[in-house]
Amino acid sequence: MKIINRLADRFSKVQPLAAGTYHMQSMQDDKPYRLHLRLRGDGSGLLIVNASTVLQLNPTAAEYAYHFIQGTAPEEAAKELAARYRVSKGMALEDYNDLVERIQTLISTPDLDPVSFLDFERVAPHSADLTAPLRLDCALTYRLPAGSAAEYAPAKSVDRELTTAEWRTVLDKAWGAGIPHIIFTGGEATLRADLPGLVAHAEANGQVCGLLTDGLKLADREYFEPLLQAGLDHILFLLQPDHPDSWTAIESILAEDIFVTVHLTLNENTIGQAEQTLERLAALNVHSLSLTVSIPSLLEQYEAIRDTAASLELTLKFDLPVPYSASNPVAYETQEDNVPDGAGKAWLYVEPDGDVLPAQGIARQVLGNLLTDEWERIYRP
Repeated sequence: MKIINRLADRFSKVQPLAAGTYHMQSMQDDKPYRLHLRLRGDGSGLLIVNASTVLQLNPTAAEYAYHFIQGTAPEEAAKELAARYRVSKGMALEDYNDLVERIQTLISTPDLDPVSFLDFERVAPHSADLTAPLRLDCALTYRLPAGSAAEYAPAKSVDRELTTAEWRTVLDKAWGAGIPHIIFTGGEATLRADLPGLVAHAEANGQVCGLLTDGLKLADREYFEPLLQAGLDHILFLLQPDHPDSWTAIESILAEDIFVTVHLTLNENTIGQAEQTLERLAALNVHSLSLTVSIPSLLEQYEAIRDTAASLELTLKFDLPVPYSASNPVAYETQEDNVPDGAGKAWLYVEPDGDVLPAQGIARQVLGNLLTDEWERIYRP
């Protein structure tokens, strides 16, 4: 991005575009992708690719990205940029096409390091200068199916669950604040009959939408199809390795065209067979894995299992919501107070009654309520 950096330095006094959040959804190589651009007051921006890769853009690069997201024709974008920055239309068009090519390369090659190959400045979500979180985890209910492990929901229940209309208000408020990514969780979110409608509402807003679930109901094609049609983007599947129905469900889900991360909780019952479990997941072509441990004494074995996952080319995900458990490796590796780095800044968690916590599992550090409190009171980065 040397040309764009040069232009940014040379024309630093150009009046920036209006601050705000801009969204684009399209297809590339027969795969859908999402771009969210947050423009700051100084003209710089954050470009969020598929709700995962966060790129820091200087004002000029942000303006090029804005035109790409708005669908401005390259010739028209070059004409406007040439006039604003007093450069030749040919140079502006070359720079615009250069940025678009780099973004498209990043979209089509998700494991590509944008710093090394694309000259972008990639930033960790928790270290970015955020005006709103990148993700909102919405616990629709703390109810669980009969026979579920207690660790899948908090011990303390809430007095009530938000209605469908109230959850729509939460989603709209999140979108108005510029939050591009929603994950529906619980408890077991599929126990809410309105889940497909809430997924569709988030999708209509322009939000990337995920689901944390034990997946058992998704084995029913008649139930799963409406969720897919509503626009569900990804699934975090809570594997129960000792239960045949759980393996049946994951095989059914993997047959669909949707991104899946499998979560495995390492406890006294699962740790002994963990390597075989990972080998079975790899044989099913699972590529994305989330791991937590239930008790601190298993941390040493967790590290060995993590190495096994890497040898099987399973990509570990550490920043997604996970079932409630006594010990979270992310917390141990980031902060001494067991609060994952980024909680309360890069993501927030909404309980079934609308109360907001920094993250799932953090004991009742209530920041406010999304139905009754102003956003400025709740989020203070």
